[in-house]
Amino acid sequence: MNISDQPKLLFHGIEIVRTNYYSEKKYHKDIETPIDLSVNPKVFYPKDNVKDFSIIMEVNIRVEKYFNLEVAAVGYFELNGEITPEIKLNFINTNAPAIMFPYLRSFISTFTSNIGINSGTLIIPPQFFSGNLETLENDNYPGEE
Repeated sequence: MNISDQPKLLFHGIEIVRTNYYSEKKYHKDIETPIDLSVNPKVFYPKDNVKDFSIIMEVNIRVEKYFNLEVAAVGYFELNGEITPEIKLNFINTNAPAIMFPYLRSFISTFTSNIGINSGTLIIPPQFFSGNLETLENDNYPGEE
């Protein structure tokens, strides 16, 4: 098999569709309060194109009594070439979220470094993705309200 014959996962970038930040009081990284981090990726398949799909990723960072940051982003992907169902599922459930997540990490670090002294710069750890993503329907797609 030539390299050009291999199935391809193309990444067309991300769009930040929602950011919500709420601060109750100044937080410093040395405060011994746990940071709750949740990352929730979901997949969306457009009805008009079977090669394309989007990953909708919601990240929530909360430090109780200090602040809450919610970020939602959409990553745009395309599948090219002959793709078996197993490879397709691997691309969608593992590879695509792993490709997209560093962009969200960077956004969160930049955002928190620019909002002033309330939180300081947050650097969230890398995440590993496995399992099947929940599928969103058209009426749940962020930005389509």
